[in-house]
Amino acid sequence: MQSTSTVETPPPPAAESSRSWSKAFRDIRDGLKQRQLWAHLGWQDIKQRYRRSVIGPLWITIGMGMTATALGLLYSQLFSQDLKTFLPYLTVGFIVWNFILGCLTEGTEVFIANEGLMKQLPSPISVHILRLVWRQSLFFVHNMVVYLVVLAIFQMPISWTIITAIPAFGLLMLNGAWVALLFGIIATRFRDIPPVINSLSTLMFFMTPIVWNAEILQSKAPELGWRSNLADLNPLYHYIEIIRDPLIGQDQMLYHWVIVLCCTIVGWAVALVVMRNYRARVTYWV
Repeated sequence: MQSTSTVETPPPPAAESSRSWSKAFRDIRDGLKQRQLWAHLGWQDIKQRYRRSVIGPLWITIGMGMTATALGLLYSQLFSQDLKTFLPYLTVGFIVWNFILGCLTEGTEVFIANEGLMKQLPSPISVHILRLVWRQSLFFVHNMVVYLVVLAIFQMPISWTIITAIPAFGLLMLNGAWVALLFGIIATRFRDIPPVINSLSTLMFFMTPIVWNAEILQSKAPELGWRSNLADLNPLYHYIEIIRDPLIGQDQMLYHWVIVLCCTIVGWAVALVVMRNYRARVTYWV
């Protein structure tokens, strides 16, 4: 009697869960590899915005220059500030603020605005985040022309510490990425987030030392007490200062960098958790 042996087939490999850290990090890695895609799309966004315009993206610089000059002339008189020092202070602060505001407000709609592209061209969701940050970086570079003009007009003294503005902007870009990623995913699910952020943006502008100097509060410490340090409780103030201080020739304050680094770590930790859990659902929510 011949015995028959049964061949045991191995069980099929378990499907990898969509909620996995490996897929979340793979999404970011694949997005970074597709540099030509998001860089091209970001540049096309600017060209499309100024299509049929005579001077094109130079309107970015002109608009920034007119706004900074008008606000500088007005608030220098209101706060009794020397225009030679106040206008560079306001100009750099306003340029950095525009970058932060762009990443925040456009980040809430980064996936909603790219609904058609996401469904027709499957790609990592990080591509759209990188496209947004790259586009805002190009706006930032255009606006820096206004800073160079102010620098030449007022002949501001600049030291070698100005080079620290480069890693400071790199850190700002890193924060812009997690802000757009976090709020982009949340706002795709809850469509009330974009109007809420837009409503709060004006309040955040006036609460941040951009058109006013934090030293005004600190000079009134005997009268205000602990309230003289209210500006330090605003994280946006520290993001602006790590770039503004070297660009206007002031000494760098270490505690600004420490706070920004802590916010960067915490922000990316929260963004990665949200991305891990809801990355796969974004295409269904848009």
